[in-house]
Amino acid sequence: MSANVNQENLTEPNAQNRYEVTRADLPLSCPMPGMSLWNSHPRVYLPIAASGEERCPYCGAVYVLKD
Repeated sequence: MSANVNQENLTEPNAQNRYEVTRADLPLSCPMPGMSLWNSHPRVYLPIAASGEERCPYCGAVYVLKD
């Protein structure tokens, strides 16, 4: 049984070094939902709500909370 996943609508993970996110994106994970996972690192959740800025320990992407 294979899953039909539309790869055309997915964002390339780790394509940027800095991402601006909002509270609607919480809980925050890297890679984020909507990013393809086949060429990325394991998903890790980042506790950005308290700090306002977090760096992914795998790829180094910086996430900044904007509201």
